[in-house]
Amino acid sequence: MAWRRISAGESYATYLDILLEAALVSPRMSTRYPQSRVELLQGTLDLLILRTLLLGPAHGHAIAKAIEFRSDDVLQVEQGSLYPALHRLLKRQWITAEEGTSENNRRAKFYRLTVKGRKQLELETSKWDTFAGAIARILRPAAEEGES
Repeated sequence: MAWRRISAGESYATYLDILLEAALVSPRMSTRYPQSRVELLQGTLDLLILRTLLLGPAHGHAIAKAIEFRSDDVLQVEQGSLYPALHRLLKRQWITAEEGTSENNRRAKFYRLTVKGRKQLELETSKWDTFAGAIARILRPAAEEGES
């Protein structure tokens, strides 16, 4: 995806650069989403997809909507990110896909977590917990919290 800086008067969604180097923007597909979104760390989308599929098989649109709903509309997964991630997970054999009919009677691929995918989800969740804990310790050191 091509990124560019926002100019005055443009209708673009603002994204947070995880390195805090700059505010980046991407053209929005819909105006119903909040103006500010959090950009996902690389690899996080795979983890979110695997976790979503732990609940049961789902088609791509349902996966994206589940992530959006469960994040209280903070995370939005665009098709341009979702489908490459699903293909990557298929290639790694962490998920499988089979043709089916969606709730609105359209042909769709339904993705399902594999045994290998469940193991990877456990591993990635553990890594994420360690990572998030480390970040939290830096952002909110215990010694400084008592001094505020």
